[in-house]
Amino acid sequence: MSGEVFLVRRRNVALIVQKYGGTSVGNVERIKAVAERVVRTAKQGNQVVVVVSAMSGETDKLIGLAHQVSSSPPEREMDMLLSSGERVTSALTAMAVEALGCKAKSMTGRQAGIITDKVHTKARIERISGERIHKALRDGNIVVIAGFQGVTEGETDVTTLGRGGSDLSAVAVAAAVGADLCEIYTDVDGVYTTDPNIVPAARKLRKISYEEMLELASLGAKVLQTRSVEFAMKYNVPVVVRSSFNDNPGTLVAEEDMDMENVVVSGVAYDKNQTKITIVDLPDKPGIAAKLFDTIAGANIVVDMIVQNVSSDGKSADISFTVPKTDSRRALEVTEAVSKELGAKRVDMREDISKVSVVGVGMRTHSGVASQMFRTLAEHGINIMMISTSEIKVSCVIDLKFTELAVRVLHDAFGLAASAGT
Repeated sequence: MSGEVFLVRRRNVALIVQKYGGTSVGNVERIKAVAERVVRTAKQGNQVVVVVSAMSGETDKLIGLAHQVSSSPPEREMDMLLSSGERVTSALTAMAVEALGCKAKSMTGRQAGIITDKVHTKARIERISGERIHKALRDGNIVVIAGFQGVTEGETDVTTLGRGGSDLSAVAVAAAVGADLCEIYTDVDGVYTTDPNIVPAARKLRKISYEEMLELASLGAKVLQTRSVEFAMKYNVPVVVRSSFNDNPGTLVAEEDMDMENVVVSGVAYDKNQTKITIVDLPDKPGIAAKLFDTIAGANIVVDMIVQNVSSDGKSADISFTVPKTDSRRALEVTEAVSKELGAKRVDMREDISKVSVVGVGMRTHSGVASQMFRTLAEHGINIMMISTSEIKVSCVIDLKFTELAVRVLHDAFGLAASAGT
């Protein structure tokens, strides 16, 4: 079945943006297969814009070369280097499309008009001019854009968008050109109720809301990059996640509808990239928490969950918070320095933790999800260290060794394998 089942045309000729990840363009044969799919879409009467990643392994290879030259390569030069991987793929894909008899034009991020801020290696898109893309489409071309990159205003220095940046490029381009659909092609054929490697009975969702997908992405699900979902939600870009290795229908990520609310829990996510830091016996007085977290934020460290426990005499408190494991050492250094200044007794760190979460827009209108989650974990001897909630999710920090067990029992407890699909 074709992805066109999700397509709502806004014009006589539909405009579709397709993004292909590294495994989808991993070698010349895969690039040829992508070109065949792209040409097939165009011959169905659509205008097509393609966004490509670097060939799988290419970015790591370039990073390795950089560190052979310098132990601390400048970020500006890293952007110049790493952006070359996507440019290679875009040119090869355009050549493969031309070889199949269709006109194609490859573009860098600069040529596509992708303007970013000046933060190298993790830039944010500020605007996209779609003029050159539209002109190439009017001239009968399939446009192939190098993902993961843009340029700064004025100086036009090359920037890259960070991990998963090609997803963001595709959704942002789709918003800029007013596409009818953005298809994200990857090595999985949709969004599942949980990781099928842990729960073989995990069910592929036919559709999921932007909010649910955003929560799942931020909570550890690796199907879509978080910023790409934010962009899609902000500009109401319908996104379909599909596999480039088969023609199976994918998962539509779109605005919430009434059917979605009927499903209380849509998925279970987990994140092993978590570290818990605890400041012990911190003086409990106004301004202490502000000072602590201002300092951590100033080091560009993102804090996730926070719990504060005040002593019985009200004079001191323990504050625990979680950060990505990749930031743990830096976070510990910063926290120890500011805690000493604030008069805390000591700072502890645990890296053997994970976060498990249940997500669903139906939580807004159904009660008892949190209690069922806590009861299920307790029945299986899984202790909860920290809890965080929102309107549509409940997250718990647990021992790392219980992660897979927690995912399996929660998936069963909420009937995700057997319940009616969305």
